[in-house]
Amino acid sequence: MTEFIRPGAAQTLRRWREVLIAAVVTALGLWVAVQGGPVLLVAGLLIAALGAALALTGLRRLHFMQDINDPGLVQVVEGQITYFGPTEGGFAALSSLTEIALTQHAGRRCWRLADEGGEVLFVPTAAEGTGALFDAFAGLPGLETPALLAAIDGPPDMPRIVWRRRVMRMLH
Repeated sequence: MTEFIRPGAAQTLRRWREVLIAAVVTALGLWVAVQGGPVLLVAGLLIAALGAALALTGLRRLHFMQDINDPGLVQVVEGQITYFGPTEGGFAALSSLTEIALTQHAGRRCWRLADEGGEVLFVPTAAEGTGALFDAFAGLPGLETPALLAAIDGPPDMPRIVWRRRVMRMLH
């Protein structure tokens, strides 16, 4: 069976699908808003606002969905980040992370995930499945999304700490 869409175009559509769906939701909301009446106006504007929020989130996730150029697979399941690589890999629980940095490791741009036990996991930024890291990182307390996006868009050779867990110390 022949394909109707070129593979490159299909890949681009898959990458942008969340933003495209959000644009359709926004357009639907605006269409409902102009149908007349205050109820439809309010409902339409609420739907359009939801679509705009989804579009913003989708655009932010696009920064993490790079072309797959690095080996390995990243999975985020129930608060645990797992990286399966050809020569190294491992896992890190989100609840035990103490630091996230963007750095170079083994000639690749990687997320450096350090945990409470002193273990470090390097996850290449262009490995398959790294798009799931955006949502995983966004749930960390005190993480600033603009800093996260600035790091991924910044110079590739500059190590950058994106987030550190704040430790509350009790005085005795």
